[in-house]
Amino acid sequence: ALLMSNALRRDMLKDLHPNVRNRSRLHEMDRELTLYEIAIMTRAAPAKILGLERKGHLGPGADADVTVYHNDDDRRRMFELPRYVIKGGQVIIDDGEFRATPDGRTLYVHPAYDEAAIPHIRNWFQDHYTIQFANYAIDSQEVPHCVEMACGPTAQRPQEGIDGP
Repeated sequence: ALLMSNALRRDMLKDLHPNVRNRSRLHEMDRELTLYEIAIMTRAAPAKILGLERKGHLGPGADADVTVYHNDDDRRRMFELPRYVIKGGQVIIDDGEFRATPDGRTLYVHPAYDEAAIPHIRNWFQDHYTIQFANYAIDSQEVPHCVEMACGPTAQRPQEGIDGP
């Protein structure tokens, strides 16, 4: 909604602390984005960047994940309460009412890294964080419905079973 309405953007920015306002470029923006541009920025582009070929579009072979909005001049209200949310072909929200709560998948990567850096990172956590380094590790067995994704720019990404019906 902030990207689609100059008036809303100005109203929200005037109430922010100047340091917060100055760390964003929203105050420099004078155009209003279209719903089509918002869909690209929030759905299509992230899916493409992450290599999720079945996400972010409505073409053949894509997952049936769709959100339908009531057209409303109040864009904030429009985005807060979609008319329909459809996941894997199943209606999840119908005019504000939850109809189902399907299990999704948790996608993760296991990138290569330099083991020699671990002591330095552990020390940095100890000096700068209240949560210890060891608390961040999560074993894939602890996460239900998790699927490992290939990591790297040329990696083959699995397509079957990522989101399932």
